[in-house]
Amino acid sequence: MPTAVKERGAVKMNRKILSISSKRQITIPQKFYQALGFGDEAECVVRGDELVIRPVKTVSGGEFAEQILAELIAEGLSGEKLLSEFKSRQAQIRPAVEAMLSDAEDVAAGKGEFATYDDVFGMED
Repeated sequence: MPTAVKERGAVKMNRKILSISSKRQITIPQKFYQALGFGDEAECVVRGDELVIRPVKTVSGGEFAEQILAELIAEGLSGEKLLSEFKSRQAQIRPAVEAMLSDAEDVAAGKGEFATYDDVFGMED
């Protein structure tokens, strides 16, 4: 079936009916695959009564690369030692962020310890 363009509010949607194989497999149309930047993996999410298939977005921790490099250079590192230590510190970012998110979820669920605004920004003794 050819693709059809449908408007949903202010958003244009490309639509195509896909066949599902006996092994529950589908093929992403090349036009969609290229337009959305799919690679080797796709993320599948159930949202209400919809199944959303989207490209996996990889987060490399690059958001902090400049700060990490500045610290390492200030520490006097260069060459292979700089590269090795950069990779090591960059690899620590994602687990640290995931731990912070987990702690925040615990606090939101009433299961974890938390600091109040005054605890963090209150007057010094």
